[in-house]
Amino acid sequence: MVEPLAGLFGAFAVVLAEPILPYALAFAAGAMVYVVVDDIIPEAQISGNGKLASWASILGFVVMMSLDVGLG
Repeated sequence: MVEPLAGLFGAFAVVLAEPILPYALAFAAGAMVYVVVDDIIPEAQISGNGKLASWASILGFVVMMSLDVGLG
């Protein structure tokens, strides 16, 4: 008896959350990019490859955005 009620509650929650889903996913993607860059750049500075890591991160972001816009 609990599963159908929880299923209805879940369906209702999806209907309510659908309008904010793109914004929530964009926030999550930005947070993931931040965490990766925040971890890579200091480690690269220690090993002497800070500039290379910074430029590679920028280039990777540009390629990612270009593919997103180009492929839709």
